Amino acid sequence: MITLRQSPFDLFERLDQQLSQAERVPAAEIHETADHYTVRLELPGVSRDSIDVKATDRTLSVSAERRRPASTNIADENANDETARLSEFRYGTWSRSFRFGQGLNRDAVQASYRDGVLEITAAKAQSHTSVTVAVDA
Repeated sequence: MITLRQSPFDLFERLDQQLSQAERVPAAEIHETADHYTVRLELPGVSRDSIDVKATDRTLSVSAERRRPASTNIADENANDETARLSEFRYGTWSRSFRFGQGLNRDAVQASYRDGVLEITAAKAQSHTSVTVAVDA
């Protein structure tokens, strides 16, 4: 029988990976009124064209990409005289979904993006559908 032991350094490595992943997901806040939900996400440095908002019956999905500017591309040092020697900015794509207790009116979802904050207003659905199921003997 082989016993595998994990080094404490392996645990730190996994923790670091999880924290790095969490930093890529933007901070969000959700507010609710009697007739709508408002979702705000912090998206500094994200182009409006890369933001995608989708709504289903009870879910809002938001995805976006923060692209690296061409003048600070670390991998392509010979293309430009300016080369980044340190970059702590996070680039890449991400996706996040929010599920709500009440249905959404998909036709009344609005989104605006200003000063690095995406604000989505989703009206609550006014009609409720239910199904009666007959129980067979």
